[in-house]
Amino acid sequence: MSHYWLLKTEPSTYSFDDLERERSTTWDGIKNALALINLRAMHPGDGLLFYHSGKERAVIGRGSVASAPRTDGKVTVVDVRCEARLPTPVTLAQIKREPDLAGLPLIRNTRLSVMPVTADEWEAVNRLAQG
Repeated sequence: MSHYWLLKTEPSTYSFDDLERERSTTWDGIKNALALINLRAMHPGDGLLFYHSGKERAVIGRGSVASAPRTDGKVTVVDVRCEARLPTPVTLAQIKREPDLAGLPLIRNTRLSVMPVTADEWEAVNRLAQG
């Protein structure tokens, strides 16, 4: 069974545009203890939502986990793959208004950069992205 995750990124540092161009990348730079626990729980094939923080504050695209987590020096990393840009970005305002997303950690823990997403939340975000 696949699991789902949301990865937050500051687009001025690394954007979904960068991931689209590169097709895959090593997701690194995670230092928060809870985010690292989440990163270590990922499995190849798990679904990913990419969220732009900063001014955009929206889920921009989908991807998948391409490798098992590994330690690179003192840091845990995982390879991720780009799958598709969402037809319409799903904004934080939309997420906050959607009852099916009320439990999403993005709403409660705004500093967390790697967070689990339930199958129902995954479906709700993808439904909202259809416009």
